[in-house]
Amino acid sequence: MILEKNFSNIKIILVEPNGPLNVGSVARLCSNFEVEELRIVSPKCDIFSLEAKKMALKKGQKYLDHCKIFESIEKAIFDCDLVIASCGRIDISKDSFFESSEDIFNSILSFKKINNLAIIFGREDRGLSNNELLLANKIFNIPTSKNNPSLNLSHAVSIVLYELNKSSKRNFNKELEVFNLASSKQIHDSFVEIEEMLLGVGYLLKHTSRAKISKFKKYILRANTSMHEINVLRGIVHQINWFLNNSKRN
Repeated sequence: MILEKNFSNIKIILVEPNGPLNVGSVARLCSNFEVEELRIVSPKCDIFSLEAKKMALKKGQKYLDHCKIFESIEKAIFDCDLVIASCGRIDISKDSFFESSEDIFNSILSFKKINNLAIIFGREDRGLSNNELLLANKIFNIPTSKNNPSLNLSHAVSIVLYELNKSSKRNFNKELEVFNLASSKQIHDSFVEIEEMLLGVGYLLKHTSRAKISKFKKYILRANTSMHEINVLRGIVHQINWFLNNSKRN
């Protein structure tokens, strides 16, 4: 059968863009591929400048006019069911959980419907930090020359939207699944509680807790943890905290 689009409300999120020409170009791309919304985290340029508007053209102008601005990535993504992030770095550590864009898009398209799909693109000069990447459910890299691996921001957005759009129109013989993955917010909130609990019992130390929690979080992300599974994990943490609090009173 021909696979129809099974996702809606795509949010393109730019983190601290510093070039109005890039922002305008991305706004135009949002119009080309009928993206639902453009979101920008702490812009470092005038995104409403004449330069940006000229690059956006008339049809992309509405994305500039109605783009939402956030002070942090967390606030920009926490109403989204699935968050994927682009990373241009090639110095990937052995415990990283990068996937090919093709695998991620195939995964996305295996679900009947995904509401509020966020795609994050980092800063032009240094991309996203390791901690910021851990806010995403999935991370991908666009393969380029090792001698010059960094893509222009708007070029990266165009490749991703084109590949996603192309994938959605291919023949697909697999029965579609109901989307049930834990959201970025559910995973984040769970690990805030886990870190507090492990600090409280002395398993973690303040100066090393972030690094250890990050490794644990990578395991959860690799496992494609479902909403039910993350709720079970949170339930265990809540019960342990209840027991510890009541033990102190006795």
